[in-house]
Amino acid sequence: MELLNKLLNIQSVSGDERSMTEFLIDYIQQRKFQWKVQPDFYFGERFQDCLLLKFGKPRTAVFAHIDTIGFTVRYENQLVPIGGPEVDSDEYIVGKDSLGPILCKIVEKEGDLFHDFPRSIERGTLLSYAQNIRIDKEFIQAAYLDNRLGIYNCLKMCESLEHGWVVFSTYEEHGGGSVPFLLKFIEETFPIKQALVSDITWITDGIEHHQGVVISMRDKFIPRKIYLDRIIRLALDSGIPFQLEVEGTGGSDGREIQLSPYAIDWCFIGAAEDNVHTPSEKVSLLDLESMLAMYRYLMKHL
Repeated sequence: MELLNKLLNIQSVSGDERSMTEFLIDYIQQRKFQWKVQPDFYFGERFQDCLLLKFGKPRTAVFAHIDTIGFTVRYENQLVPIGGPEVDSDEYIVGKDSLGPILCKIVEKEGDLFHDFPRSIERGTLLSYAQNIRIDKEFIQAAYLDNRLGIYNCLKMCESLEHGWVVFSTYEEHGGGSVPFLLKFIEETFPIKQALVSDITWITDGIEHHQGVVISMRDKFIPRKIYLDRIIRLALDSGIPFQLEVEGTGGSDGREIQLSPYAIDWCFIGAAEDNVHTPSEKVSLLDLESMLAMYRYLMKHL
């Protein structure tokens, strides 16, 4: 869990993903020579803070967003949400401005959010939940399992991947925007016709802990059924535990793939969590293991 612990302790609020990008660049540059296939690695200002890895002759691309929810400091100690944090007063948030590090609590007053830091924080400063990682025999609980587990899944998958694109995107929690130019680059470099979204979904009345990774049949957006049927057949053949999700709300990088000008099928596959967008997101370790195994299987057989 050393890698996952490092990922969970990096701040990467939507719009300020650079710290995560720098970590991933360093990690990949050090580790790629130990992987089964050494990928072509694309990053830099052309891609803003996004990263792409091309292994062999790709048939499928896997997308994982590297940003998180958080808050922007406004005026008079006000906070503006980034993404959709579920806010309780007295939660600790952290960050830094030019005057130094910040640790304070969220205070809710008449529906508005404020911080209680003893001095003014420079406007525009980005803050996020203080991290508190808890792991036992059954669960991992922490802030930002969405989408640190999706990133972790991709990095572990890279160790044995022979053919495929692995794409680390930005801005997903606050409206997206990076996937269109990433898809354009992919289609101009080595085009694909299918994609998977390595992300974290929700525990609901039909999705439970310890029942395996979730294959989403729909959220607010609907993948093409012929592609879903193919994935489900492969999942059954794999023998790996999985659950089927049907929801009417929510979205992911899959939305941007579907709305793009490219004919690319997509499917969201990931472990489910309780306490969504809080400092105490909770995921079954069994479900995480089945997520890792399912991606390795599908990227080999799709």
